[in-house]
Amino acid sequence: MIKIINATCLILFLFSQIIFAKEPLELFWEDMVPPDYQTPDTPLSHDGSMLQMGLDAPIVESLNGKLVKIPGFVVPLEGDNETTTEFLLVPYFGACIHVPPPPANQIVYVRFLEAVPIDNLYDAVWVTGTLSTKGWEGDLATVGYSLVGISVSPYDD
Repeated sequence: MIKIINATCLILFLFSQIIFAKEPLELFWEDMVPPDYQTPDTPLSHDGSMLQMGLDAPIVESLNGKLVKIPGFVVPLEGDNETTTEFLLVPYFGACIHVPPPPANQIVYVRFLEAVPIDNLYDAVWVTGTLSTKGWEGDLATVGYSLVGISVSPYDD
């Protein structure tokens, strides 16, 4: 009888963990800009410059520490041809490589403790992890958010 009660308690505990598991907040790029922020008019330049505009673009402080899921494109920073441990997540293909970086609040620096596979840099992905409003600076861009990654999966809308 005690074994049945223990087994029932274990099943109920495991079931409650599944029910109350924390689902990530699905974020889109517009969610990472404060609602009252007006993007300044920036003259368009066709001189081949890769100068980043919006270095001081404001972030949404309430996103700090949230478990999130964000779609975007990978700009690898560390890794090899098949896997990466660090990358920039950007809202459109070619950002930071073929065209100037977007404003700082539209780039996420992502770091994984273990290398993750990135199948095709041309394809969008979902990145899940804990978001921080701590910025990051590198050779390619100044970044408004950073994220400790949990998973990467193909983007399918």
